[in-house]
Amino acid sequence: MSTQATQQQAIVETPDHDGAYPRLTEDQIATLSRYGQRRRTHAGEILFREGDERYDFFVVLEGTVAIVADYGGENRLIAVHGPGRFLGELSLLTGQAAFFTAVMRQDGEVLQVPVEQVRALATQDPGIGDLVLRAYLMRREILIGLGAGLRIVGSRYSPEARHLRELCVRNRIPHRWIDLEDDDDAEQLLQSMGVVPDQTPVVIWHGQVLRNPSPEQLAEAIGLGSDGIGEALCDLVVVGAGPAGLAAAVYGASEGLDTVALDAVATGGQAGTSSRIENYLGFPAGISGAELAERATIQAGKFGARISVPSEAVGLARAGGEYVVRLGGGEELRTRSLIIATGARYRRLPVARLEELEGNGVYYAATTMEAQLCVDQPVAVVGGGNSAGQATLFLSRTAARVRLIIRHDDLGRDMSRYLVDRIERAPNVEVLRHAEVRELVGDRRLEAIVVEDLHSHDRRRLDCEALFVFIGAEPHTEWLSGLVELDEHGFVCTGVGQGQDGRALLLETNLPGVLAVGDVRSGSVKRVASAVGEGSMAVRLIHEHLSRWA
Repeated sequence: MSTQATQQQAIVETPDHDGAYPRLTEDQIATLSRYGQRRRTHAGEILFREGDERYDFFVVLEGTVAIVADYGGENRLIAVHGPGRFLGELSLLTGQAAFFTAVMRQDGEVLQVPVEQVRALATQDPGIGDLVLRAYLMRREILIGLGAGLRIVGSRYSPEARHLRELCVRNRIPHRWIDLEDDDDAEQLLQSMGVVPDQTPVVIWHGQVLRNPSPEQLAEAIGLGSDGIGEALCDLVVVGAGPAGLAAAVYGASEGLDTVALDAVATGGQAGTSSRIENYLGFPAGISGAELAERATIQAGKFGARISVPSEAVGLARAGGEYVVRLGGGEELRTRSLIIATGARYRRLPVARLEELEGNGVYYAATTMEAQLCVDQPVAVVGGGNSAGQATLFLSRTAARVRLIIRHDDLGRDMSRYLVDRIERAPNVEVLRHAEVRELVGDRRLEAIVVEDLHSHDRRRLDCEALFVFIGAEPHTEWLSGLVELDEHGFVCTGVGQGQDGRALLLETNLPGVLAVGDVRSGSVKRVASAVGEGSMAVRLIHEHLSRWA
């Protein structure tokens, strides 16, 4: 569609989709007017452009505004806003680059409010804050569904392409995946840009072509992460941005601590891959792990916490009364206190060719990216905990058949009752009890699995396009450099530090001012609610430590 064609279309305002495009009241517009300025606009004027690292909050007062993806290229019309509507999406609150262009379709008037003022106002006026946040979360979902934003072109068999896709999916970055094996036009697209095969995967982003970028380079290009996190000594560094780490960041920053939070992949941690958390207090209808993480990330940023993703901690050292966290990119963070919230990863299956097929049929998370790869295909899930149950139900929406494989006989032994009931009612889910995967079958990607019955020792081959593994847990503690005491399984020992009254502090490690929370802690309860509780409680203990050494 050409630019001219876009502007000549009949001006039809996009209807509201469950709160994605609400209209502000006159009182709300009057409130916002105190923080911004009204100005006249003309047809064709661009209010902000795709790729802008910073853009303001706009309210349409007169005329209409088109929201267009790939402006100047394909010109994909996303929405049309009329008077009373506000523009933007989640990137405005998180500091990411804009993922679309806003262009006036006719002469009109807008209210332009600096983004800093909107962020401050959102904390003072819950009515406006809740309305904007809810709409922005829904608009991000719409953008992801439309494949707006950047484009990733590569091979499904490429580990580099998989890492870029994982970064985007886990951080809910709008993007479109173009598979060289499936898209007949992909090769021609690469040739038109002068890209040779060894330069793939490539990322196309508002006119730029990034050849085989690292996840860190892509994150920088789209404004993900935080600049200048290692410039000075800070009060608190939180390593790991799952529920426990995000809670620590929120409470640390809200109580006046100069707080930095890091994560190697994305905010939300393991919980961020959950399609629906239904037993978390205060959300009777449930909430996706991704939305919970987005809300917590915005909340932490509101209080001044700096969150950097992807930033992987690779080492820890002591320097007098301070600690130094070494990052994979070579940077170092100096801090007075540290909270370890790096969580745990699922263990690998002890079967041949596992590593060869990881990412090409074997997965450790069930997100939208993985679900798209197995639509109308048979899949299998290994594991008996809540994560396995949630993945089973999520995949059952799109997969032809889901087999849930557990080593014991009682599905309810390690899984919440509400998940067990739904799995047993799902028509396309089969539970294989007292069974284990013994073989993986396939050439370049998984085609089938061989499963053994642990009672009869009979084996059978099952067609399987994707195998999802959710067994056990191995803590992310290799970066602790031998300084922090671990238990026999590698989890962090806590309750060994000494408080002011001589008693052990529940979450403190053998190092003063170094605490561990969430799944990485030895003896922790593997639930989102308990992780959030530990993260918030740790901040009080950090205050005690800082006052002790003041």
